[in-house]
Amino acid sequence: MKIAVLSSHTPSLFWFRMDMMKEFINRGHTVIALGADSEANWKDQFKENNIDYRQLYVERNGMNLLKDLKTFIKLYKFMKKEKPDKIFTYQAKTIIYGSIAARINGITDVYTLIAGLGSIFRGAGLKNNIVKTIMKAEYWIACKFSKKVFFQNNDDKNTFIHYGLVKDDKTVIINGSGVNLDKFQPVPMPNEPGILFIGRLIKDKGVAEYLEACKVVKKMHPRVRFLLVGPYDSNPSALRPEELKPYIDDEIVEYFGEQNDVRPYIAQCSIFVLPSYHEGTPKTVLEAMAMGRTIITSNAPGCRETVIDGVNGYLVEVKDVQALADKMEQLINEPDLRREMGAKSLKIASEKYDVKLVNQVIMQTMGI
Repeated sequence: MKIAVLSSHTPSLFWFRMDMMKEFINRGHTVIALGADSEANWKDQFKENNIDYRQLYVERNGMNLLKDLKTFIKLYKFMKKEKPDKIFTYQAKTIIYGSIAARINGITDVYTLIAGLGSIFRGAGLKNNIVKTIMKAEYWIACKFSKKVFFQNNDDKNTFIHYGLVKDDKTVIINGSGVNLDKFQPVPMPNEPGILFIGRLIKDKGVAEYLEACKVVKKMHPRVRFLLVGPYDSNPSALRPEELKPYIDDEIVEYFGEQNDVRPYIAQCSIFVLPSYHEGTPKTVLEAMAMGRTIITSNAPGCRETVIDGVNGYLVEVKDVQALADKMEQLINEPDLRREMGAKSLKIASEKYDVKLVNQVIMQTMGI
């Protein structure tokens, strides 16, 4: 069969869905991946994995109707020409316009992944509520045109059911994107505790709270390293370089930008922190768990699935800088506890989040 995988964010397509696409290929199928970034930058990297990459014009953020119409037309023409047997789509715009374009072209084997609900669904205010109303209508159409809808946590699934966007019998829960345990293997923790955040530098990831907590803890533990890995972003809530600069200049954090391989940075830390406001299931947390790291994350949708509070790390309330700093300090002061919790993280990653187990559910659901 010919399987199309649609996304509005090419790096996410490459790093988060590669194991799934490889499994499609291993089972004898052809894969075409569509993302927003240029073919010149990505085509060869996908080709090395026997995947045909095509650029899809799509703007992740913003609500320009003419630009969105261009996205829909591109998807419609692609499907009319290529006639994929099955479609796997995720991220808002490719879910919405991809499912409609598929239906118009008579393609009914569409599988949608809701990999976390963005700030629109969690936010408030008049403008937010107007956008949310529009998105709910669009998601209702997308779910109606999908054979099955994957969710990465029960909070998001229940939100969709509550709003009447999808019927329960059409939903499937998967344990995040999974983690490749062959690639992410446990390594010893460093002697001196290091603390790490990996993620896009946007407000909803909790990066501002991380930086402020680092500032608090650094005063008491000047020798502890605080690492920050991740790209700046086009999101309206993105952290600007001039906002990060004081933390770098004051030697509170070490910033390493975007990295294709995060394993060397996880190896330098013993505590992984992601104080995100909401997630599907955070892949960076799963990767840190697979490498045997202690986790501090938010008691928020998607995040709380990864941590058993007090077992492999701690859950803190969203936006609570002091609670985050307190848990950081506690783990800095207790090396035996760090190692014990890190071992529990590895066990949970192996038993629950192995990408092979996640892919098995996807393949079975899609009839592949």
